[in-house]
Amino acid sequence: MATWDPTQYERYADLRTRPFLDLLARIPHPDPRVVLDLGCGNGIATLVAADRWPDATLVGIDSSANMLRKAAYRDTAGRVRWVEGDVATVDVGAYGTPDVILTNATLQWVPGHLDLIPRWLESLAGSGVFAMQVPGNFDAPSHRIIRETAREQPRGAELAGLLRADPVAEPRGYADVLAAAGARPDVWETTYLQLLDAAREQEHPVLEWVKGTALRPLLDVLDPDEAHAFLADLAGRLDLAYPRAAYGVPFPFRRIFAVGVVGERP
Repeated sequence: MATWDPTQYERYADLRTRPFLDLLARIPHPDPRVVLDLGCGNGIATLVAADRWPDATLVGIDSSANMLRKAAYRDTAGRVRWVEGDVATVDVGAYGTPDVILTNATLQWVPGHLDLIPRWLESLAGSGVFAMQVPGNFDAPSHRIIRETAREQPRGAELAGLLRADPVAEPRGYADVLAAAGARPDVWETTYLQLLDAAREQEHPVLEWVKGTALRPLLDVLDPDEAHAFLADLAGRLDLAYPRAAYGVPFPFRRIFAVGVVGERP
């Protein structure tokens, strides 16, 4: 798992939160007692869930101490229990039998996560809900350009090994996993036309976006001089691929959503 910079990640907090709101709207559980957020990050989405279910016990789990510190700072009322841990190995029953398990923009970082979903479903209370969202844009120009530019760097072989071309399944794959585990699947995808930097405050808006997510594994291993050269090369290529319009930089972003309700056969 890459290290995370909460400040960089939050530059586009509204755009990153919007898919979670769409996911939350499709969770058909009126009054859960225990809600787990696997990969809670900086806590913004978790606190939105706390607003929806104010009487629930919420637990946010993440492997990044930096993100958890930001989440705890944001949670001024102490509504959520913030836990440092690996979502792939965490005992989801350690905090009570969960009624809802959420995971938002996290599973793309978890190899083999399709094998984990049935285990999470088994842990749910009766009529419990598992809900997830992952980016589905790994074949987008931005990611192809990152892979190409990384391969051309002096440490290209090492950098290329840090990037996976297809870390998530297609929607049908998630529907199949949910149904095979006995849950009723509700699966869809949405492509958001994100408008970056409408105020013209950034020189390279798409680069700033990917610095908060996709580039984290690479920036972790590059020294300052290497990172400077890499980012300068990458910026020009991204600017060409995503030209600015009068209203901002249009940046299409596909996301995949899946909700499974246990006890309701497909």
